[in-house]
Amino acid sequence: GVHRQLLYTTVGWVVGYYLTKRADYMHAKADRELFEYVRHHPEDFKAAEKKRIGELLEDFYPVR
Repeated sequence: GVHRQLLYTTVGWVVGYYLTKRADYMHAKADRELFEYVRHHPEDFKAAEKKRIGELLEDFYPVR
């Protein structure tokens, strides 16, 4: 009856809440480890030189 639907809804919400919190924790942990690695190894992550938009795009030749 209705009491089962309420129970299943509550259990589903609680499980979903904790799974979401765990996923957020795992992503935050991976981000922290990645940023720590980047901070300790700056020679591996040099900033790329800036290019103008004309250098990135190919020349345009209209086809007639």
